[in-house]
Amino acid sequence: MPDAACASLRIMASHIPALSLPDVPRTDSVFSVLSGFHSLESGVPGLSKVILDKLNMKDYGEYRAAVEGKVKGIPFRNYKEMFKKMEETFEFCTGCNKLPVHLTEGQTLKRCAKCLNVYYCTKECQRNDWPQHKKVCKKLRLVAIDRLVEWLMFTGDLPFPTEKWSKLAAEVKNWDDWLPMQRDLTPRLDGILSGANMATLWKNASRPRPDDSDLQRSLWRIQSEFLSRVLTVGMAIQHFGLDPYAKAFTVHIAGASHNETMGARLTDYDELNKMFPGHQGVEIVMVGPEVVDGPIVRPPLRAFGPRQRVFISAYRGLYHQFWEELVEKEEAAKPDLVVGFHPGFHASQGLIEGWLPTLLLLRDFNIPSCFTLYSEMELERSLQILLELEVHIRDSGPNPFTSQKPEQVQSSPNKTPVHCNSHYIRFQGLLPQEDLEGPGFDN
Repeated sequence: MPDAACASLRIMASHIPALSLPDVPRTDSVFSVLSGFHSLESGVPGLSKVILDKLNMKDYGEYRAAVEGKVKGIPFRNYKEMFKKMEETFEFCTGCNKLPVHLTEGQTLKRCAKCLNVYYCTKECQRNDWPQHKKVCKKLRLVAIDRLVEWLMFTGDLPFPTEKWSKLAAEVKNWDDWLPMQRDLTPRLDGILSGANMATLWKNASRPRPDDSDLQRSLWRIQSEFLSRVLTVGMAIQHFGLDPYAKAFTVHIAGASHNETMGARLTDYDELNKMFPGHQGVEIVMVGPEVVDGPIVRPPLRAFGPRQRVFISAYRGLYHQFWEELVEKEEAAKPDLVVGFHPGFHASQGLIEGWLPTLLLLRDFNIPSCFTLYSEMELERSLQILLELEVHIRDSGPNPFTSQKPEQVQSSPNKTPVHCNSHYIRFQGLLPQEDLEGPGFDN
């Protein structure tokens, strides 16, 4: 689950669709929001209730209503209150997990002066925690800046426009190849730095405004997270040897959630136009039970429309349901590629059960598929599950277009921050028969 601060911003920024969610956090849910709440609660008991309180919600039912779009927004009186309550969702002692409500009279939580991100109830807790915290303190400082600057994604300041590609897609293998095509980013970044929304942000945030150089780097990190998804799709197209110039092309984003769809714009995948100029048309269909209502929620195409354009649509439901209800009835095109961003099926029984029909469908229909993960640990656990399902793994490893924005584990801030799309698995079809026949088996 993304950290609660970002989640509260997203709830305010957009309506989220009606979903049938349980009333309490649990691990057997196919909904990542509920699994995320359970993870918070298991890490810091009472933290999920603090988040609800700061969102002015009485219980998980009200949170569900916000996620379902049944409330018109969180009733904060002003930006200062909003940013203050966002910060308060991070206020617990990193040393002993004590929440403000459990402090003794006269005790207050003190924030680390270096990262401005973690809190301690006593100097003793801070001293005892320092051997662990010093390993991540510098990076958590970046996290604290980014989670505030990310608000500019909802004001329209980000993402900033990108340039036409001066290289062929096959020549752009990583960020070091992509960035030089953008020429000088400084004018675009300076325009955001001097804008009214940036001024509003730091006027109301509960911390000093960082230096412009820090803010420039933060803007780029957030931009990279946005572009990481698009460039990962483009990378998968090339790795599978697929040709968007030969015919109109359909990509399904399986397991799409509020992370990808809240505030989503019809232009979010237009970088593919620059990656494959003159293509025959690309359709992106986002499919998932947590798809957020918005302009992209519209029927998929049966036959592709204008060439050299990217068309985005979305469907709210599990992927195998989408397949049965639309693809099998030829009301949606069969995919040339399926991509999943952080499917998380390694994380809980509920998520693997929700994903199982989709994974078997992708295997049995021999569909080129690419999933991304947050870490090497997730990669290893996900590979194990796919191999148990006899899926043919084509390759896996670090993603050259990983997000540059570090993500904090909210309930365990001293864990090494992770990055969106940091690793990938590329798979297609059933494991070849010779790989299934191990030594010592009587076939």
